[in-house]
Amino acid sequence: MSNKDQLGLEPQRKLGYWSIWALGVGAVIGDGIFLLMGQGIATAGPGAILAYGVAGLSQLFLMIALGELAVGMPNAGAMSMWVDRFMGKWWGFLAGFTFAIGWVIAGGSVGLALGKLTMWFFPQLQGEFWPVFFAILFISIFAILNILGTEIAAKTQLILVVIMTLVMALFSIIGLKDIDVNNFTPFLPNGIDGFWAAVPLGTYAYLGAVTLATAGGEVRNPKDLPKALIWSSITFLLLYTAAQVVLQGLIPWDKITMDSSPFTEAAEMVFGIAGAYIMNMTAWIAAATCILMGTLYAASRIFYAQAKSGFLPSFFGYIHPKTGTPVYGILVVWALSVGLVILGSLNPDFLYVELSTQLVLAWLVSWTLALIAGVLYRKNALKEVKQLPWNQPLYPLFPILGFVGIGIVFYGTFVGSPMTLVRGAIWMAVLYVLFQIFNKSKNLSNSKGKGTTL
Repeated sequence: MSNKDQLGLEPQRKLGYWSIWALGVGAVIGDGIFLLMGQGIATAGPGAILAYGVAGLSQLFLMIALGELAVGMPNAGAMSMWVDRFMGKWWGFLAGFTFAIGWVIAGGSVGLALGKLTMWFFPQLQGEFWPVFFAILFISIFAILNILGTEIAAKTQLILVVIMTLVMALFSIIGLKDIDVNNFTPFLPNGIDGFWAAVPLGTYAYLGAVTLATAGGEVRNPKDLPKALIWSSITFLLLYTAAQVVLQGLIPWDKITMDSSPFTEAAEMVFGIAGAYIMNMTAWIAAATCILMGTLYAASRIFYAQAKSGFLPSFFGYIHPKTGTPVYGILVVWALSVGLVILGSLNPDFLYVELSTQLVLAWLVSWTLALIAGVLYRKNALKEVKQLPWNQPLYPLFPILGFVGIGIVFYGTFVGSPMTLVRGAIWMAVLYVLFQIFNKSKNLSNSKGKGTTL
């Protein structure tokens, strides 16, 4: 088969409902729940339960609002293709690229967290080398699984997510008997400002779930997409809220540290050292599933779709004829993630503060453009929308709630760091210039080709 023929291949439609449900639940950012929740609790106290609940609900509203786009235009490019149709090529490219680049950043931060979680099982290993080694090892294994086939990666994801869900559910149920209600007072020790400051931390934890929309090009039945969007959101919202209530009922908010996963400490209180091992493994699974079908799957699919549309170099659009996966895209995402892991080991603040904040900004931009596309879908193609097998209820309630949620997160994230916002605007402006140059050179090449055709 020629290289041109291989570029014309499409991903294989093999994903069922449970696979994409697991993609949504597993793409919830693992280090945001299991490692960085201590920061949220230090910021808001017991009120972090409510702050994370607000963040989770905003994700649910976003999922419902995007459901029609997902079922009406199932595509690996997801928001990139949706926005392109209604707002033009630049905005479509920006919506997809910012979503993909956010996942690449997460590959570095969550990958390094995965390495540190692995170290918990090997206390005899000392030094900065080992967390990086384990991070690169597992990112490489997950990249190989993605290359071998979407179905293989999705089945692995489903098994891991089911294990994680069962452990967290058991922790929540059994831990209820040991709750001390006095640990919930004062509910807002740092006032309302602490509460609002914790909302973006909750958003960081939950913001990966919309990733399952990128499975549109590989799902067997597009009707499964909106159902999975909603039910994956309900699953992680109920699961982690219940677990957080038990966590804060077991440990006073001012005793929770950010040195290790607070869930691991709480599990040790309830189940002993065996419980700590099991909970740390659960935290490891949460980080692993985030990389397996978040970073490596979602980002490579966005790059594939954008290459097919001519937004990126054509090698991103290569599909392996046997595995049906965008091999070169996966390899590029793997290399970038490994590079960020190494960078993060040398300069943690740059990765976990500056780049993680840019991740939130990138996804806020992507979500905003996708929500606008959803509104325009209703406005400009209402007849098509009404013929879809699924429609969002109570329109325009959920788009409005989605915009409100984005506004709250935007304010909470950048009110204290305007320069971070400025730096984000600069790299997006540079991206715009590069996009225009690339498209101008591509158009010139096409026109020359047509001019010399006999």
